[in-house]
Amino acid sequence: MPGPFSPLPAQVDLPALDHQVLERWREGKLFQRSLESSAGRPAWIFYEGPPTANGRPGVHHIEARTFKDVFPRFRTMKGYHVPRRAGWDCHGLPVELAVETELGFTGKKDIEAYGIAEFNAKCRESVHRHVDEWATLTERMGFWVDMSEAYWTMDPAYVESVWWSLKVIFDKGLLVEDHRVAPYCPRCGTGLSDHEVAQGYETVVDPSIYVRFPITGGEWAGRADLLIWTTTPWTLVSNTAVAVHPEVTYAVARTADGTFVVAEPLLERVLGPEAEVLARLSGQELERTSYERPFDLVDIPAAHYVITATYVTTADGTGLVHQSPAFGADDLAATREYGMPVVNPIGRDGRFADEVAVVGGVFFKTADAALVNDLRNRGLLFRSEDYEHSYPHCWRCHTALMYYALPSWYIRTTAVKGQLLAENEKTDWHPANIKYGRYGDWLDNNVDWALSRDRYWGTPLPIWRCPDGHDTCVGSLAELSALVGADVSTVDPHRPYIDEVTLPCPTCGQPANRVPQVIDAWYDAGSMSFAQWGAPHRNNDIFQAAFPGQFICEAIDQTRGWFYTMMVVPTVVYGRSSYETVLCLGHILAEDGRKMSKHLGNILEPLPLMDRHGADAVRWFMATSGSPWSARRISHAALDDIVRKVLLTYWNTASFFTLYAGAAGYDP
Repeated sequence: MPGPFSPLPAQVDLPALDHQVLERWREGKLFQRSLESSAGRPAWIFYEGPPTANGRPGVHHIEARTFKDVFPRFRTMKGYHVPRRAGWDCHGLPVELAVETELGFTGKKDIEAYGIAEFNAKCRESVHRHVDEWATLTERMGFWVDMSEAYWTMDPAYVESVWWSLKVIFDKGLLVEDHRVAPYCPRCGTGLSDHEVAQGYETVVDPSIYVRFPITGGEWAGRADLLIWTTTPWTLVSNTAVAVHPEVTYAVARTADGTFVVAEPLLERVLGPEAEVLARLSGQELERTSYERPFDLVDIPAAHYVITATYVTTADGTGLVHQSPAFGADDLAATREYGMPVVNPIGRDGRFADEVAVVGGVFFKTADAALVNDLRNRGLLFRSEDYEHSYPHCWRCHTALMYYALPSWYIRTTAVKGQLLAENEKTDWHPANIKYGRYGDWLDNNVDWALSRDRYWGTPLPIWRCPDGHDTCVGSLAELSALVGADVSTVDPHRPYIDEVTLPCPTCGQPANRVPQVIDAWYDAGSMSFAQWGAPHRNNDIFQAAFPGQFICEAIDQTRGWFYTMMVVPTVVYGRSSYETVLCLGHILAEDGRKMSKHLGNILEPLPLMDRHGADAVRWFMATSGSPWSARRISHAALDDIVRKVLLTYWNTASFFTLYAGAAGYDP
């Protein structure tokens, strides 16, 4: 009597077998049935981090989606109900810059000439463009996630949920406007948050220069120079003061090149062992000593003397720090104590004003060479050398950033630092060293979140301001309708349409207009735990049942991106983080260990990779090539090895078994 086993063929086409399995899953609706059969069991909540849909999926997305699939399947097998909802990140600079490139634009002037409505319509279309490719990849690799009910961060219900959370933060006094020095991209024309800056450092070579500032007042007037060190010569144009530490001892020392004031702990390193010390002064004694500034190119009144600041160190440089308050947060704070002006000769396009001699119209980083040469010609350059270091660049357009004084809206995350540290303490990190290392250090050095963006395609900041400066924060379109006195619930909550809605100021009755900024797209992504449901305006019961999540998983660089915002936003709004366990994944590299890039020609496209080796081979590689947080070098040779040693070994074993089990009539 024949048994239940049919013989398997000796040879197998693994990619073709993939498609047979996928067809069986589709016809049998297995994912849907697995959710239905587990309904009513204890829930295990997984949050899918939303990719930006205007970009095409890469092989690194197979890595993330492998682990995002393995753990929910395992938990389902352990008896849990594991809903899995896909999502799309729709707003922000990544989308805007891609559309600018398509349209041949070079900056914000082009966008505004084209029209904000037309530009945002292109952005909306852009984020739909590659959804089909993402859906194909998702199915092809066997990742079970519900894409039919995916959330979109640009949907009005999502935007309203984000507005509500911002109103909660505003009402707590934690959403404020302030004039601060913040990271700024002159190409994109907007400030950036510190967690965006952390993703954009690039190695550059800058001039490292020591500059003489001749003393013009006091005992050493005409006899000695203050010696400062900087790697940003372009900031010397707006030099306003020189800062010293009040408790550090400074030496007045003579060398063959002149007489200089430097911090005594740095004397030998800067001037050499032969320097003759003529006098010693405390930083406090140097206060108010006047000097001749390095450039007289812009008017800076009531300035150019020594001030004291406790942030000055003797770790490097000379122990005297040149102050340019328009371009440094510490500089701004220190000079404010002395009532000094903030003079900024550089426009928002990153170029010096045309009327500035020597460097007028020149991009700030490009200006270094001309300025250093001018210092040399006037005998003010003591020393110059090349300095290789990491410098912040825009994480999307790769333009060098400036630290730039400008008004911006901030979430006062420093006010909830203790709560964030407490939430981190409760979080199960993998690998464990991230908790107190990369992520813990980030929280320890937390700065307020620069939230607003002077851009176009994003969630509009829901604050209306009247001429007297009264601010009204709005938490929904329904609330806006009540304030306006007319139904605006169907208005697209994006620029420029929402900008056209005015309301009478609740405080004074004058017309109030929305402030022009949109918000950091990372805030959208960090709100997904509640905004995906439109909570609390909609589906609040579903949200409450699915909060917090038990598991999130992304690449390790998200410790300062999505992992951070997913902790910060819910902690400020709800008093706790949105997740309990987080798995950090290593990066995917080419066979030679280099990053994959088009110009190196070493990119492996995900779908052709699976069509050649089969999805199981690629998933097996991702799941077993070391710990999840280890970097992985992927290659055709590595996948061929898996097919030969793992998958075909399994197939041959199963083929042998079915052949002889069938012949023997074996029926377990």
